[in-house]
This record gives sequence, C-alpha cells and structure tokens, in this order.
Amino acid sequence: MAAPMGKNEITLGFVEKAENWRLSRRFFPSKVGGKPAWLSMKDIPNSDNLKCRNCGIVCIFLMQVYCPISELDTCFHRTVFIFCCRDPACHTHASNSAFLVFRSQLPRANEFYDYEPPDEDSSPGSSLGAADEGLLCEVCGCFGGKKCAKCHVKSYCCREHQLVDWKAGHNKECGSLATGLAATGKEKILFPEFELVTESEDYSHEDKDDTGTEECHVAEDRQGLGVEELEKMALTESKEDRQFAKFKNRTDYEPDQVIRYQRGGQPLLISTENQPQQKDIPPCTSCGSVRQFEFQVMPQLLLHLDVDSLGQSIDWGTLLIYTCAKSCKGVSAYLPEFLWKQDVAVSDE
Repeated sequence: MAAPMGKNEITLGFVEKAENWRLSRRFFPSKVGGKPAWLSMKDIPNSDNLKCRNCGIVCIFLMQVYCPISELDTCFHRTVFIFCCRDPACHTHASNSAFLVFRSQLPRANEFYDYEPPDEDSSPGSSLGAADEGLLCEVCGCFGGKKCAKCHVKSYCCREHQLVDWKAGHNKECGSLATGLAATGKEKILFPEFELVTESEDYSHEDKDDTGTEECHVAEDRQGLGVEELEKMALTESKEDRQFAKFKNRTDYEPDQVIRYQRGGQPLLISTENQPQQKDIPPCTSCGSVRQFEFQVMPQLLLHLDVDSLGQSIDWGTLLIYTCAKSCKGVSAYLPEFLWKQDVAVSDE
C-alpha cells in the first residue's frame, strides 16, 4: 500500500502475480495468500490467537495491507493482517466469526529493519532474519510453538499442521538433509499468493454526471407508463436493488478491484441489510479509542482464491476493516482490530 492518502481520496488495490522474493517482509509488501510477511518478529500470533470462533481450527492468512501513517512516528511501518477460517461451513450469513484482524506497526528506527528502505528493484539477496523464520509454522507461517519430536528442526503452530506437513513429505525427509520435497498438502491449505498493487480511484465528476444523465433517461422512459405499471415497477425496484446498483455502478469503473482503502472515510456498502452503525463497532481493546473505517475487501477477491465449490464455499459481499483511530502502540506487537462482514441480501422468495 502506498503512503497514506487524503481522507477524500480512495485507493484501489488489484492482484498481480509477483516473484516470491518481492513478497518477503524486507520489502514491506501488500499481498494476498501464501504465508504472512510479518512486520514485527515479536509477539507473532500463535494458534490460540488464530482459532476460528466457530470451529476452533487455526485460521489461515488471507491478506495484508501495508499502510503507514506519515504523521505518526510510531507508524512509519504499519501493516494490517486478515486471517480467515478455511471451512466454508463457518462462513455463515452476516457473521464475522470466521475472520480475525491484527495491526502491527514500527517506528523508522527499530530492531528489525534498516533505517533506509530497501531498493525495490534490487536482487533478492539474503533472507532477512532467517533465524527468526525458523520459529514459524512450516505450513501456515504463523508462530510455531511446537517442534517436530524426531528432527527438532521444523516448527508447527498446531498438531493438525504437523500432520499436514508429515503427509506432504516431511515423513521422508525427517532426520535427513533432504529438502525440496513436494508440498501439495501444504499448498492446499494456503490461498494462492499475489501482490497487491494500488492506484487512486479515478471517479471524476464527469462520471457522476453520466450516471445522473442515465437516471434522467430512465425517468423520461417512465413518463408514459400508467399508475398500475409504475406501482409494479416500484415494488420490484426495492431499496435493496438500488443499494446493490449503487455498489455495482461505482465498482464497474474498475471491476478488478479487490480492496478499497480510505482511512477515516466511508465504506461502499453492498446491501441495505446489516449495515454497521457506530454502536456496532467496538472500541480499541488496547487504548479504548473509537475505531474508524480503514479499508474494505471486495467480492472480486473471491475469484482469485480458488474457493468455489458445488456445495458450500467461502463467500462475502464485502469485508469492512475498522482500526484504532489513534493507531495506538499498545502492549503487543500485534493488536486485534475489527472486521464487519456484509453479505448480499438473501431473497425471501
């Protein structure tokens, strides 16, 4: 994510394939899928922190957005991480219980990164903090508090992920120097990996005027209709239809957008149902300050996650992310934030 934008400016995010080394934490990436590129290497969330509130299974990394705040010295580096449960059954309508959000931030002078940022066009070079990487779960990249009892080399966040790695090839390499075995089982757990690239939304007044012109044409077309026909049309075109049309008209200008970022702004809602009110957004659990809207995840992202199935599948209308308005430092390097899930309204028919 680029440097912070003005409150009236919206930044859009799009997915792109990138070389793996460009998504390593030394480059402060915004990305989707794969393993998280942690900002701070202290207090990394463990399996207890990442349990789905529905089924209790460890949630998997969904995406992270690098979003520093230039006016705060404590937020020279700042990233928001989102995790979600892989079980489609946990993604119930209008419920956020299958998602978790964490915020991490660092001042410019810190123990993990050079004062001067790396050259993004530089070669991969050596891995940053390779020793720290050994503390992470081999499967999901979260804190690995458990070691393989046989080789004492590989780390895991939970027994389930240790079994996944064992079946994916560790049973053949454990206790030897063999590496590079197939990891199909692990790859199935993780979401496909992409870089998030950003650009400012280009939604000019001319675009808005065009929309207004279209509405005028619609009104003109209705002038010749009878009262009965107009009443029937009014019943058909509910508030819900108009809200969804507003969402679609705005996103049609950039249909591939997967996030909309506007810290302190207003989200683009997809439905009249389950719209968040300020009373619905809990205050920061660290400092007690109000939380404000920061960005939203769009339904277009689902097309890139390989989650479609004939039965249940992970789904959402839009995911709204709310963070501490003060972006407080807190006592932990990873502070919980709040997600509001809004779905497309379910028809009564």
